[in-house]
Amino acid sequence: MNLSSSLTALLLGLVSVLAVSPVLAHSEKHAGHHSAQVIKEQTDWGIAGDRDQVSRSIEIRMSDAMRFTPDKLQVKLGETIRLVHRNDGQVMHEFVLGTKPELDQHAALMAKFPGMEHDEPYMAHVAPSETGEIIWTFNRAGEFDFACLIAGHYQAGMVGQISVVAE
Repeated sequence: MNLSSSLTALLLGLVSVLAVSPVLAHSEKHAGHHSAQVIKEQTDWGIAGDRDQVSRSIEIRMSDAMRFTPDKLQVKLGETIRLVHRNDGQVMHEFVLGTKPELDQHAALMAKFPGMEHDEPYMAHVAPSETGEIIWTFNRAGEFDFACLIAGHYQAGMVGQISVVAE
């Protein structure tokens, strides 16, 4: 085997590994839970919260009608909320917090690369008939959004809004 053949074989092997991993990114077996170690990074819409700081829980249902219920939330500035996501549908759904421009950009990437892997503390992937959660501290006032960014879901209107108000 010459150097060119060896490099070609190596490249093909690498491409096949990379091609398979995105398929696993949104597998139906994903439990929707994050690892115990959450990296806290300030975003425009808040920061990952601590479980012992939770002031209340809000349940958000997801459906195959491509809707969240409720789709409008109001929280107080500084509140740490446990957002519980219940997938009542037959397909995978996700809940992603962000700003409209951020979600638009991420949705465009998801449409282009539907198996794209992502796991941030402001996201929950929830398999059918399962629940997931996000614990989030809303330390920025303003109007923010949430959405399911699985290809086609965002475009079908699976979106909602969170209003963070100062007392």
